[in-house]
Order: sequence, then structure tokens, then C-alpha cells
Amino acid sequence: MSASTDEVREEGVGQRIGAVTDKHRFDEAALDRWMAANVDGYAGNLEVCQFAGGASNPTFLLISGGKRYVLRKKPPGQLLQSAHQVDREYKVMKVLGATDVPVPVMRGLCTDPEIIGTTFYVMDFLEGRIFRDATLPGMGSAERAAIYDDLNATLAKLHKVDWQGVGLGDYGKPGNYFERQIARWTRQYRDCPLPPVPAMEQLIEELPARIPADASVAIAHGDYRLENVMYHPTEPRIVAVLDWELSTIGHPLADLGYSGFLWHSHGATWGSLDGVDFATSGIPTEQQWVDAYCQRTGRESLEDWNFLLAFSVFRLASISHGVYARALAGQTPTAQVGENGCPMLAEQALALLHR
Repeated sequence: MSASTDEVREEGVGQRIGAVTDKHRFDEAALDRWMAANVDGYAGNLEVCQFAGGASNPTFLLISGGKRYVLRKKPPGQLLQSAHQVDREYKVMKVLGATDVPVPVMRGLCTDPEIIGTTFYVMDFLEGRIFRDATLPGMGSAERAAIYDDLNATLAKLHKVDWQGVGLGDYGKPGNYFERQIARWTRQYRDCPLPPVPAMEQLIEELPARIPADASVAIAHGDYRLENVMYHPTEPRIVAVLDWELSTIGHPLADLGYSGFLWHSHGATWGSLDGVDFATSGIPTEQQWVDAYCQRTGRESLEDWNFLLAFSVFRLASISHGVYARALAGQTPTAQVGENGCPMLAEQALALLHR
């Protein structure tokens, strides 16, 4: 049954949960039956809570006896094409469980909408720390340095995985990644029933001409940043990379460029290093971050870093446009609609492209 309290509490280390919101309630008896049939060791007596946030894919804590699981599902309502593909999240994490890339243990995937209304998957709950503030307040410089170093090392590990050898040969189309991604995010932006954004239109015109010649192929996470990994409860090492919704077979430098936006972001909700003293904090500079990755992956140099940053922010702008459209339609758990972040992000992407 659902958690009876409406109060938000801490679960694990810094993971806030509460009662399932009215908008995201589902048939828990049907879920209980599915768990009993598909999850080894499931003990019944199900309790369901909802993690705070999860505007993209609602996420729930499942408690059964002494065991805890996490359920991720598509949101309700009409969805944009190619968005919220939790089945892809499940597939890539299931495969990576046999590699040195840390991921949770996957327990089961359900694509039958008759069970709880949308596709969902279940994985083991992990104890750990998720850092929402990229400046890592209250820590010493050595711990901050170690946390960022493992974030960098884990990205390099991901990009070294033999994606064909581990069974992801059909997970995406190798080659022409940036061309296809620009087209995809252009479609998603234009599919939103909102007025056009001038800076987005300019990016759509200019980005294709700046695509680097580098044709590297790797598993691309698509949303790799500090908030999307979980660290050990007491040690500065990653125990799980999370939020694989945007993952595909793509270009490794797209992930690197996306992670590099942290040094330019001014939004605390996404992550920002505004105000950090890089000489004393232990947090690397943007150049140190890039150099460490290149050393780990054997790269001597990067072509057009400005493009990689601008492309990443263009993606964020398109995603923001979609999130705003869904909020207007009442399809997210966010209490207030707020403002569309797309215009601001698109302007920043242009500035990075032209600097």
C-alpha cells in the first residue's frame, strides 16, 4: 500500500521521499502481482513511496519486508516522440552490470501498460550519496578532488566499454551522431505547441556547420553530471551511474561537452560552480577536467570545444522547452509551472558557440 504520511522524509543519504502524489497514483495491487511473478525473492506486503523530483520519469521507492527497490516509469499523459524511454534505461544498465561501470542491479522490465498504466522497470535500491550542490559545501579539498576525479574516471570507463561486445550493437546507430542529435532535438523543440525561440532557430542554422570531423563511437550517457551519479555513503567513489534515459550509441565527446557545461552553468537546479575558488577548493578547473579525461582516454587534443559546449546547451534548451510544455499541460508533478528555460539556455549556447 502507499505510504500513509504526506511528509517528505530522508531515505538513504539525502534522497527525499514522500507519499505518492495524486497525479502519479497507480494500481499497487497490480504491481504487487507483477513483482511476485517477475522479481526473484519478492516478499509481498508492498509499500510504495515517491521520490521528490522526477519530473521526467517519476521514480518510486518500493518496500517489501526487509528489501527495498526503486521503480522508474514513464509519466502519464501524451508524451513527445522518443522521450521517456525507460526501457532503454533498463537495457543499458542491465548490460553494464557485467562491466566495470557501476550501475544498480536490474530486477525486471514491464512494457505492458495494463499493469500500472505505463512502461516501468524495477531495480535494487542502493545506499549512497547524491550531491545536489556541485560546490560540495562542508567538505575538505582532498575529498572534493577525489569526488570529481572519480566522476571523470567513471566517464572514461564508460567510453572504453566495447559496446558491440557487451551486446549493445542495436542500441543506436553508430556514426553521424551530432547530425542525428541536432535533428532530433530540433524536432522535439518544434513539436512543442509553443512560440518559436529566435536563438534556437539560429542554433539550428549554425550548429551543423561546426560539427567536428572526429568520428569516435561509444556508449553515450546523454546526461552525465554530478547529480546523476551516486557515491558510496562514506567514500569518494561512485557506486552507481543513474538516469540513462538519453543514452545511446553515440559520440563520447558529447558527454564530455555536456559535463563541461558545469563550468558555465549559473543554475543551481542543474548544477553550478559559481563562486568556487579552484585554487583552494579541490574542484578541478574546466581545463583540468578536460585534460584528465583526455589522458584517461588517450586523446591528445579536442576539436572545437566551443561547439561541444554549445551543442550540449542546445540539447538542454530543447529539453527545457519540452518540460515547460508538459508543465503547462499539467503532466508533471511540479507544483508551479514557472518559466520556460529554453530562451535563456539558447542564448547561452549561442554565446558559447561564438566566443
